[in-house]
Amino acid sequence: MAYILLAFSIISEVFGSTMLKLSNGFKKLFPVLGVAIGYMISFYLLSLTLMKLPLTFTYAVWSGVGTVLTTIVGVFLFKEHLNLKGIIGIILIIVGVVMLNIV
Repeated sequence: MAYILLAFSIISEVFGSTMLKLSNGFKKLFPVLGVAIGYMISFYLLSLTLMKLPLTFTYAVWSGVGTVLTTIVGVFLFKEHLNLKGIIGIILIIVGVVMLNIV
């Protein structure tokens, strides 16, 4: 169950970050509400996850997977460009999350 909460926490965080981009500097009401709701749900679910899973694992997965998914959203939804350095960075994030979880 904790892993499901973590997954939904990550999805909510990515949603909030996406709405942050769409808010146009907090000038559009509905995306601003999406930011607030997305982050509130994300942190609430993250707090529930931390009741069952260790902080090191949980935060590494939450931040790492959230960063990778947000990058993917940026590339596909906002047509942002990802160069070789960015791809290598994403690979290093994934490797780092895996390495933290092996220990």
